[in-house]
Amino acid sequence: MSELTHNNLTVSRLVALIGEVVESNFFAVTVEGEVSNFAAPTSGHWYFTLKDGQSQLRAVMFRSRNRLVVTPPADGLTMVCTGTVSVYAARGEVQLIVDSLAPTGVGSLQAAFEALKVRLAAEGLFAEARKRPLPAFPRTVGIVTSMTGAAIHDMLNVLKRRAPGMRVVLCPARVQGEGAAGEIAAAIADLNRQGTADVLIVGRGGGSLEDLWAFNEEVVARAIVASAIPVISAVGHEIDVTIADYAADLRAPTPSAAAELVAKSRLELESHVDHLIMRLQSRITQGLALYRERLSGLEGRLQSAARIWPARGDHIGQLEHRLERAMAGLLRRLEDQLGRNAGRLDALSPLSQLARGYVIASRDPAGGRPADFSELAVGEQLWLRFAKGRARTRIEDLSE
Repeated sequence: MSELTHNNLTVSRLVALIGEVVESNFFAVTVEGEVSNFAAPTSGHWYFTLKDGQSQLRAVMFRSRNRLVVTPPADGLTMVCTGTVSVYAARGEVQLIVDSLAPTGVGSLQAAFEALKVRLAAEGLFAEARKRPLPAFPRTVGIVTSMTGAAIHDMLNVLKRRAPGMRVVLCPARVQGEGAAGEIAAAIADLNRQGTADVLIVGRGGGSLEDLWAFNEEVVARAIVASAIPVISAVGHEIDVTIADYAADLRAPTPSAAAELVAKSRLELESHVDHLIMRLQSRITQGLALYRERLSGLEGRLQSAARIWPARGDHIGQLEHRLERAMAGLLRRLEDQLGRNAGRLDALSPLSQLARGYVIASRDPAGGRPADFSELAVGEQLWLRFAKGRARTRIEDLSE
């Protein structure tokens, strides 16, 4: 005791003394609690938290012990763990070194999740028949998430890269803790009242079962189902499944994946337009070839008939002349239609913009264009494509 009362202890010495007291008095304990924050890194060890209604305790089960476990722990399961209590010196934390464990049943949160899932499914809230497809080319996306989380930054980065012209309406809400579910539901309703968004993304980044629990509450599920705007649920990581995922029109494995679903890249759009142009040109060309083939066949039949019945040659000649005029008129109409369609296609082409005085900037003659202003640098050479010809220039100054 003299060391404790008369000398100044270092932190490590104090932690060591506490560890001696704990480990000498709790060398064999059996603890029951609900598993949370379970992690199994590549080292093979298991790390998790045991908790009840009032407290929680960190636990670790080393690889040499857990390799024989039949039922591994999982978030939400109630487990009975036997082991020793020690103090982790690096953080000064009490932890349970687990030697053996066994499940006793489903934890309270997991039980509540399953019960709500069954009840809402019975009401038809998860039915595939009521789920709507996403708009092919949305102009405005509404996002319900936290302003401070990493999820909003990930989604905005994806949208800026893939669809820089898309409008984003953010309705912030808490996504964790008491009252978060009500804020999420209110944000969904608010975006519906505004009516400017074509699709909604509702979600947050990863976390434990408790962290994601707001998306497992009934008020959020009913708000998603009541939304007149299609909803994408993007909660946590790919392995995380919530009630919101079942209620939404579409589930995305991550917030970034949700942003990619609503923002088709410029290259995808250009490829789609090119494909449509090729299909239209092919069908028009095939149609003209078919009509020419029919005309040629009819002319052959008329010439043959004229040889067989010379007496009716004049009449056949008149018919041939009438047929030629009719086919010529048909071909003119088809050519006019082709011209109109070509004009519409030309209006969609970036080259038509060049004819009105615009230019296309690219990094090389092959047409590799910078995706955004932020990629440019002073001194960089660019190729400018005009309606007729190209010019090479150098960037002397940049300003937004």
